[in-house]
Amino acid sequence: MGTGSRTIWKGAITFGLVHIPVGLHTASIEQGVDFDWLDKRTMDPVGYKRINKKTGKEIDKENIVKGIAYEDGKYVIISPDEIEAVFPRTTQTIEIQRFIEADGIPFVYLERPYYLAPIGKGDKVYALLREVLLKTGKVGLAKVVIATKQHLAVLVPSDRALVLNLLRWGDEVRSFDGLDLPSAGVKGAGISAAEMKMAEQLVMDMSGDWKPDDFKDEFKHQVMKLVAKKVKAGKTETVMQPEEEAAADSAQIIDLAELLAQSLKGGSKTKATGTPRASAKKKATASKKSSAGKTVAVTRMRKAA
Repeated sequence: MGTGSRTIWKGAITFGLVHIPVGLHTASIEQGVDFDWLDKRTMDPVGYKRINKKTGKEIDKENIVKGIAYEDGKYVIISPDEIEAVFPRTTQTIEIQRFIEADGIPFVYLERPYYLAPIGKGDKVYALLREVLLKTGKVGLAKVVIATKQHLAVLVPSDRALVLNLLRWGDEVRSFDGLDLPSAGVKGAGISAAEMKMAEQLVMDMSGDWKPDDFKDEFKHQVMKLVAKKVKAGKTETVMQPEEEAAADSAQIIDLAELLAQSLKGGSKTKATGTPRASAKKKATASKKSSAGKTVAVTRMRKAA
């Protein structure tokens, strides 16, 4: 990748006995407008406190447990040890489960893209996987653990790169069966030949190439013009961003031809050895509350992976 691209995760693509060391890079940038809360009397940031929603009183971290609601108002308490016992193993691998047709995944399942780049001596086998996917019209359906969370993902060739697009799980996508939709097909929907012809002509008249730079977030643009005006006038506030964690080291590649041959003979059922379970993240339930009363919003640009 380019010199400005930071590796956020290092691991390997695996299928059969083939092992391709790769680095994960962000492929998208969230650029929006954040409104932060400040106490308008002192311009101090408004922080977070752990609040008992029933009493309104602040409580200590030691008195907080994690629970999952199974009915309205009824919870099952899960201990940190129980959470850690079922946490996904961090194997540092993108393990391809199967290869499917490139158009076999409905777009509603696509969630977030990442670029994959070879590291170490992985260039040739990386290129081989990319080219065979292009030639066969297939994509790789895989599982991967990133930042202690397990994801379903699809490995897609795109020009010279392999793109890992995280997917929504099956139970995260709603069916449209309950929607009141018109019948399928021209006749079923009651569309006349004349209506269809005019609609086709309109589509052709409005057709063009995909040029993402032709489209802008107008709200962000107008807000940031206002921000720039205030900055020029000296009305500014400083927001500190947290430092990002360093990525882990990767594994090494071994003979490609031999691994391919062994995989075709039945070695593809060999599974990668897991590393110790990652510790569960401990995030306290919190609600936003001003410690000094009235608040005021300020804006800043947000760029997150």
